Amino acid sequence: MRDDAAFLSGPPASRLAALRDAIGRADLDALLVTGLPSIRYLTGFSGSNALLLVSAIECVLLTDFRYEAQVADEVAPHTTVKIEPTSLWAGLWPSIAAIPGVERIGFESAHLLHRDFARLLEQGGRWQWRPTADLVEALRAVKDPGEVAHIRRAVAMAEQALDRTLSVLRPGLTETMVAGVLEQHLREAGSEAFPFPSIVASGPRSALPHARAGDRRLELGDFVLLDFGAVAHGYCSDITRTVVLGTATSEQRTVYEIVREANVRASGAIRVGMRGLAADAVARDYIDACGFGDAFGHSLGHGIGLEVHEAPRLAKTVEAPLATGMVVTIEPGIYRPGWGGVRIEDDVLLTDAGAEVLTTFARHLIEIA
Repeated sequence: MRDDAAFLSGPPASRLAALRDAIGRADLDALLVTGLPSIRYLTGFSGSNALLLVSAIECVLLTDFRYEAQVADEVAPHTTVKIEPTSLWAGLWPSIAAIPGVERIGFESAHLLHRDFARLLEQGGRWQWRPTADLVEALRAVKDPGEVAHIRRAVAMAEQALDRTLSVLRPGLTETMVAGVLEQHLREAGSEAFPFPSIVASGPRSALPHARAGDRRLELGDFVLLDFGAVAHGYCSDITRTVVLGTATSEQRTVYEIVREANVRASGAIRVGMRGLAADAVARDYIDACGFGDAFGHSLGHGIGLEVHEAPRLAKTVEAPLATGMVVTIEPGIYRPGWGGVRIEDDVLLTDAGAEVLTTFARHLIEIA
């Protein structure tokens, strides 16, 4: 497991070697990387403005003067850094021209803005530009030990913040107030950012899977759904717990236990080699057998890493098999409009020895007195 000092020296060169293999298999001479998470994955650079050009012999990072000191601390030694005084795009063309044998260049079709695609056609017309999909994302889906260590830390931060937040829940607080308390505790636990706006949904609003925290005040008897995460060295966690403010009704207990059992079954069954749709079916089939199939409308889960939603996906349309080193969420839910909803979400690491649930926070129904 690499320590923080090793991480600051940049990602391992093996990532770049793997990408170069993928570039060759795609019949390309180079790849223009514009997605910032992928640039960070390949070089270590965490700034907000960059282009990365990768060929068989060169890895060139273009950024601006704001990051001149930062790149010295972050960027891997296998990367050539160019600080551009005006436009990164203006600096790209001579960078390409300086690399011999480059004619066919891939671009990331999921990340390149149309205006920037127009630049490729208008100013970079001497080269052949070809769309690509997920060349870097496929590599990012499998985490190395250092990446897993950062995700573990992000999970621990999130769980610490959740424990402290539940201790102050009470009727009368608005969802926005609770989100503020939660995010304060995330920062105090060491989270460097929030992977997404924290979801706090109470009462009937807990039936909204991606509700924004609003001005509704918590009431006795409410389900309170909290979906949030922490970030450690750029790597995300993503956790959901649903609690009851006061004493749960028998109906609330029934629905909660169905979701909890679906979560346990899926976490226990998921394994290397299983297809995404098969993992999804473990939880979905159980919820359907309990009579709530129509109330579970989203997929079972997704990968987490430098982004909170990345490959792989656990969904009923996904045929791709899961691989060792992937970290995924398991998040079944039941949502009943006008009544409320329950989701229980854990982060799970796939290993050759089986699945390891990284999330340790209690899954039993918590009633906040």
